[in-house]
Amino acid sequence: MMMGYGDPWGYGMMGSGGWFWMLLVGLVILAGLVVLVIWAVRTLSGTGKVSTPPTSPAGAAHDESVAIAKRRLAAGEITPEQYQEIIKTLGG
Repeated sequence: MMMGYGDPWGYGMMGSGGWFWMLLVGLVILAGLVVLVIWAVRTLSGTGKVSTPPTSPAGAAHDESVAIAKRRLAAGEITPEQYQEIIKTLGG
């Protein structure tokens, strides 16, 4: 008996299991294209960038220094001019 195009096991033109390998290669190529498109969209939109945490150790030290200066100003230990100079020196 001769097997033709309707052979569900792939023994037709492609030989033993040829349809399975064609399907597998097609799925791998499709998955690769999907990953490539996702990567391109993320790269172009900027969402794939690694961001720094909102409060870095340097930022926390700066915030603490500003808080100390505010407390000293409120307690009358420094003048408003001295407070402004401290803030200017801290870079804020």
